[in-house]
Amino acid sequence: MLYRSFAEVQSALEAGTTTCRQLVDYYLARIDEHRLLNVFTEVYADEARQQAEAIDQKRTEGTAGRLAGMVIGLKDVLSYAGHGLQAGSRILDGFTAQFTATAVQRLLADDAIIIGRQNCDEFAMGSSNENSAFGPVRNAANPERVPGGSSGGSAVAVQAGLCLASIGSDTGGSVRQPAAFCGVVGLKPTYGRISRYGLVAYASSFDCIGPITHTVDDAALLLEIMAGPDDFDSTVSAKPVDTYTQASLPDRPLRIAYLRDGVESEGVAPEIRQATRQRLDALREAGHTVEPVDFSLLSYLLPTYYILTTAEASSNLSRFDGVRYGYRSTGPAVTDLISMYKKSRTEGFGTEVRRRILLGTFALSASYYDAYYTKAQQVRRLIRQETEQVFARYDFLVSPTTPSTAFRLGEKTADPLQMYLADIFTVQANVAGYPAISVPNGTDADGLPIGLQVMAPPFQEGLLLALAKTL
Repeated sequence: MLYRSFAEVQSALEAGTTTCRQLVDYYLARIDEHRLLNVFTEVYADEARQQAEAIDQKRTEGTAGRLAGMVIGLKDVLSYAGHGLQAGSRILDGFTAQFTATAVQRLLADDAIIIGRQNCDEFAMGSSNENSAFGPVRNAANPERVPGGSSGGSAVAVQAGLCLASIGSDTGGSVRQPAAFCGVVGLKPTYGRISRYGLVAYASSFDCIGPITHTVDDAALLLEIMAGPDDFDSTVSAKPVDTYTQASLPDRPLRIAYLRDGVESEGVAPEIRQATRQRLDALREAGHTVEPVDFSLLSYLLPTYYILTTAEASSNLSRFDGVRYGYRSTGPAVTDLISMYKKSRTEGFGTEVRRRILLGTFALSASYYDAYYTKAQQVRRLIRQETEQVFARYDFLVSPTTPSTAFRLGEKTADPLQMYLADIFTVQANVAGYPAISVPNGTDADGLPIGLQVMAPPFQEGLLLALAKTL
């Protein structure tokens, strides 16, 4: 049987109809069956079996952690000591992680079983999971379609039942957009809620680690375990972690805003507009106040996001130089240090990563720094202020997660701008640092999943999860 929640797994373990070891074997068999989807770049078969046997032993002794029996996959940007880490790139060929990310360490401490490393867009840059050195991931709903990105492998793994949950990263929608395309739940917490220690950096002031699951309850449990202060990350919040698994909505009608463009714009697929309207009508019928809002800076979200993230990427990715680790060019053209840098980075990075490094380096260059980078920082502040104004009047902001359902493989690779527009509804949460979740909202005529996004004020994940659960 295909497990759709951790509660189902736990009841099967309690009833004695399965063991952790049998669960791992079951998922390994499914991974083998679904190789066509190209989800895992590495599977830890023997190690996962050993972990499972140790946890079965702990269960008989009554000392097992809260995640005993949860089989998890990790996006290939999370560090796990002694295991390969490539961020979907050739530039990190042969690199082995030297330490374990804090979020991963906390999952292991609570007896999660890690089954493997999942394919993703190179350095988490992309909206379709076609930018990986390991080749594209395919959507399980239709293998001719993209799974979304950059956490495409992580979303498909949950969608196709290759593991119970995945841990992805979200810089501009990279957990929520693939969750929407694959019909699963994707949570991006408040910036600084989960430590970024051990996450390969793309854009440090945007990056967030988040879970991808079948149910909101499972996302709440994983967030509760991963969140909280960490001595290794100075940007992580010291706010106490709520018991998200027991969060409930206030005993009053909610004030819910929805993005007018999300249900009226011609740029959004008609079936997505219709599905979003139906959900909003249901909230109205439940007695909540549901009102449209216009976000005046909507057209500035993507330019601000792409200027700032490429600038940060240009700085963060300068450490991949072929000198100390990873890929190093050794061709005849390499005659001195400079040519080794140039050749290693040209051959090691894919097209999209090179494009973003060049854009970012340009935006940071002396002549253009104020015109682009400084200006974008100022606009980011305005976006945050306007977002705060919306949340001064409302509890939540609702929109479609994506303007379309999953597009065909190769359909948008020739036009980066069309590809970037796939993130139009998701980037606001990252630019402003707010928590947001994507929940399944039906399917279109082709059977492709539709996602609904809900955004809440900073550190209100409990409320966000409670509403997502009712949805």
